Amino acid sequence: MIKTLKRRFVILAMVSLALLLAAIVAGMNIMNYNKVISDADERIAVIQANDTNFISNPLYGLFGREDGRGRRMSRDEAEELRFFTVLADGSGNVVAINTERISAVDDTAAIEIANKALSSGNDNGFIGELRYGVSLDGSYIKMAFLDCGRVLDSYRDFLRASIIMSLIGLLLVFFIILYFSGRIVKPVAESYEKQKRFITDAGHEIKTPLAIIKANADLMKMDLGGEDKKSLSEEELSDLRNELEEINNQTDRLGGLTNDLVYLSRMEENANTLVTSDVPISDILTESVISFAALAKEKGVEIVSDIEAPVFTKGNTEETEKLISILMDNAVKYSEDNSQISIRLTKDAKNANLEIKNKTKENLDNESLSHVFERFYRTDSSRNSETGGHGIGLSVAKAIVTSCGGSINAYTEDGSEFIIKAVLPLS
Repeated sequence: MIKTLKRRFVILAMVSLALLLAAIVAGMNIMNYNKVISDADERIAVIQANDTNFISNPLYGLFGREDGRGRRMSRDEAEELRFFTVLADGSGNVVAINTERISAVDDTAAIEIANKALSSGNDNGFIGELRYGVSLDGSYIKMAFLDCGRVLDSYRDFLRASIIMSLIGLLLVFFIILYFSGRIVKPVAESYEKQKRFITDAGHEIKTPLAIIKANADLMKMDLGGEDKKSLSEEELSDLRNELEEINNQTDRLGGLTNDLVYLSRMEENANTLVTSDVPISDILTESVISFAALAKEKGVEIVSDIEAPVFTKGNTEETEKLISILMDNAVKYSEDNSQISIRLTKDAKNANLEIKNKTKENLDNESLSHVFERFYRTDSSRNSETGGHGIGLSVAKAIVTSCGGSINAYTEDGSEFIIKAVLPLS
């Protein structure tokens, strides 16, 4: 349990941090990309605004001209720009081109790129690493294409660097959290260990007085049955015998509860150290069905089984026998009279699937059934007096299934049928 708690803490902390870093990195890079686009669009707008020299000398008039943010462009900035301009008529036919400010694009390539820009139907966008802008000037279409390769490379470098640094930071934080997680969950671990020791110690301490009480009750019962015990009336003797019988019953009940608590505690303590072997679960289940048939018959309950054989699971034979005994006992005890218990065992590629269904008098719901494997939990408190159980059997069953790497759950499909399904790994 403590290892699970520690693992969940680390996972939760790392997922939370990863989501936070992802949001920060995404936010920064989205802002950076938007700035690349806005800067490019402002420079394209300045180029297009240079009406008289748009084709003949597009660089002329850019110096000192204000961009969209009121910032004046210097001569050095203007000369660093790599762009070309295209002028087309109203039909989209190119009538003039100027590629003096870019060496990577000739007139033929410029016409091809301009046609792509026109066919897109957008006023601006990207064609490769060229940001373009399209505007109307009377009967002509002015197109400016700005090479954004350098700024896009810088953007990509920043994106890669931010992702790498985030991953490195995430890895460092993982080791830090992993180191300190033991200290963080230490108080919980200590409390849990104390609880387990208390259950074990209390169980051993309770066993002794229970044994003494039971032995004395048996001796008193024997004494009352002697021929020389005539000082009490038959009615008084009968009442006393009944009281002693109740003492015996309650002592047996407390003894069973104590044994189950100690057993459950040991199962949880030794969950990872149990010796496993090949367990013939199909044979064990078949024998259990035969054993419980007589008990079920007393209630008018019929047991119907569909057991695939042979099926071998990974686990411990004694624990598997106890698991099936608990599930069968639970099904018989809480079945409605004159009903049917259905037992089915199948296997797939990896697991054995055990399903036990029984009809109950109660109205069941999946919310309450999700708690039936908790200690002392009951869907109906009256079941305690009716059956003599103490509400810990299914907790023991879950501990056994968990110890061999399986899973178990309870649910209902119609509100009256109690279904338990256990999935156990094949050997």
